Amino acid sequence: MNTPSPASAARLPVLVMGCGAIGRMHIERIVRHPDVTLAGIADPADASRALAAELGAPWSADPLELLDRGHARAVIVATPNHTHTDLGVACIERGLPVLVEKPVADTVADAARLCEAAEAAGVPLMVGHQRRHNPILRQARALIAQGALGQPVSATAMATWLKPDSYFEAAWRRTLGGGPVLINMIHDIDLLRFLLGEVVSVQAQTSNRVRGFEVEDTATAMLRFENGALATLVVSDAAVAPWNWDLAAGEADHYAQQDVDSIFLTGTEGSLTVPRLQLFRYQGARGWHEPLSQARTPLHRLDPYAEQLRHLRAVAEGREKPVCSGRDGLRTLQTTLAVHEAARTGAAVTLSPA
Repeated sequence: MNTPSPASAARLPVLVMGCGAIGRMHIERIVRHPDVTLAGIADPADASRALAAELGAPWSADPLELLDRGHARAVIVATPNHTHTDLGVACIERGLPVLVEKPVADTVADAARLCEAAEAAGVPLMVGHQRRHNPILRQARALIAQGALGQPVSATAMATWLKPDSYFEAAWRRTLGGGPVLINMIHDIDLLRFLLGEVVSVQAQTSNRVRGFEVEDTATAMLRFENGALATLVVSDAAVAPWNWDLAAGEADHYAQQDVDSIFLTGTEGSLTVPRLQLFRYQGARGWHEPLSQARTPLHRLDPYAEQLRHLRAVAEGREKPVCSGRDGLRTLQTTLAVHEAARTGAAVTLSPA
């Protein structure tokens, strides 16, 4: 259960730009959250105007019009990716802390422009990689920091599931940029960066063999981390399989949760599975003939989107630093775009500093 922020009794007014699936998810949580209230909905669709009327919230097809009404003290940008930078900069120019949905922008250059605007203005910029707010990942990060794995060696991350035919009725999901690399794999890349640190090189392959659309339906990538660890990632939205964070972690009720893991981390002292947090280690003699002990950390479930809203208010009020900053979102985008570049060229892509 959410508890109100101790900072003040008033709830922080948050404007939501974009009323697609992710925008509606934010709105649903805002209206029942003790720390925030809905300052308005900016979206040109008739359905969004009807939703605003139902909720008694201001509405406009023009997001800048709502910004200039002055009701908001923070903004969530959940519009199409190519609009993120201009809208984010508009919020920053008005001194409003902004949470931009992932990916932070369409290109690294646009992401850098957004980050530079926020840094120059001293206005907080956050990116919506909500998994970082999940207590499962926070516990995994703490275990790794405490040395439970020893020196990280490898990671395997899977995002395999079947999207129904109806999902592809939207034309943009059949064209380049609308595939599972930028929609799904980007989350696993950010997750592994959160746990293991920076990525220094990427190799990859993609395939559209199953559906034949312009966009990929399956991809694999190999990441090399600054600490020497190697990771293999597999994503497919054309596979009947349960090995996917969304199905395994139980973050959203509209997915049927599976009792499986989708991420496997190994090190010189132990290994860890996520999201079930199974930790394997030797208690005595070490070696492949010796038995491994197994421990599992039970955690209470927490809605990461609701926790992200609490965090948004805390950042807006200067009580916390962003868990996923603009620069973090930029680096995750840079790594994800490198997957497409490596698949296109057939060569490893070396990442420059963000």
